[in-house]
Amino acid sequence: MASSVSSPLVFSVKRCDPEFVRPAKPTPCEVKQLSDIDNQEGLSFQMPITMFFPSNLLMKGKDPVKVIREGLGKALLYYYPFAGRLIEGENRKLEVDCTGEGVLFIEADADTTLENLGDAILPICPCFEELLYDVPGSGEILGSPLI
Repeated sequence: MASSVSSPLVFSVKRCDPEFVRPAKPTPCEVKQLSDIDNQEGLSFQMPITMFFPSNLLMKGKDPVKVIREGLGKALLYYYPFAGRLIEGENRKLEVDCTGEGVLFIEADADTTLENLGDAILPICPCFEELLYDVPGSGEILGSPLI
């Protein structure tokens, strides 16, 4: 009888230094109040998320990091509050200070492919910690990048 024990997935990730992607053009500097729902203390936490996208034949020959960085900068023109920071306003209510500081971006290369990862990237992913990077100082709610 054959054994169906699979070996753990092993790969390494090489990361560049974290950087901020800012809106492609200047955006309004203002403070936006959040709703009462957003201000519930039990909802004040960060949630790590990883998204995977297969390659697109139309993008062949293009640098994916450059495409993502430029696209993100353009998207932040319309969703500029995401480039700001949370602050506490009157009565400890959370507000978004639309500073245009940018969102956190980390370029990384892995010595594997999505095809090699297969179902390993589904929750609960055994390689989650290898795929995500906790940037020192970015774990606080107030004053940290929103994305």
